[in-house]
Amino acid sequence: MITKRMEKALNAQINKEFYSAYLYLSISAYCNKLGMPGCEHWFRIQHDEEIIHMTKMFDYVMQHGGEARLFKIDEPPADFGSVLGAFEASQKHERFITESINELLNVAVEEKDHATQVFLQWFITEQVEEEANVKEIVDRLKMVGDNGGALMMIDDKLSQRSPPAPATANV
Repeated sequence: MITKRMEKALNAQINKEFYSAYLYLSISAYCNKLGMPGCEHWFRIQHDEEIIHMTKMFDYVMQHGGEARLFKIDEPPADFGSVLGAFEASQKHERFITESINELLNVAVEEKDHATQVFLQWFITEQVEEEANVKEIVDRLKMVGDNGGALMMIDDKLSQRSPPAPATANV
C-alpha cells in the first residue's frame, strides 16, 4: 500500500508522462510538416514509449492500493524552429523528466516505500537511456548543420527505429 504522499507524487508524474506523449506527438507532426519522415517516425515511437511509461505508473498506483488520477494536460508547442530545435526541445524535456523521477525516488525513500523505490529503478535506468539517445541525435545534428545530404542520412537512420515492446504488468 502506498502512502497518500507517494500516491500524489506518482499521479503528478503520470500527468507529466502524458504530457511527454502529447509533446512528442506534436513534434512528430512538426517533423511531418518539414518533410522529415524519419524524424516523424522517431518521435511517434517516442510518443508510444511515453504512453507505456504512463501506463506502468498508472497501473502501479492502482495495484498498490492508491487511486490513479488524471489531470489536465497543457497544450504543447507546435513549432520548434528546425529539426535541431525539435530534438533540443526533446533533450530539455527528458532532463526535466529525469529530475522529476529522481524527486519521486526521494519521496519513496522519505516515505520508506521500498516497493516504489524498486519500481522506480526501471524508470531511472530508462531515463539514462532516453537522455543518451537524444543527446547523440542532437550532437549529430549540430555536427552536420545545414548540410541537406547529411540531414537526409540522419532522417533515414531515424526511420529505422523499432517500436517499443508492449507494457507488461510486472509491477
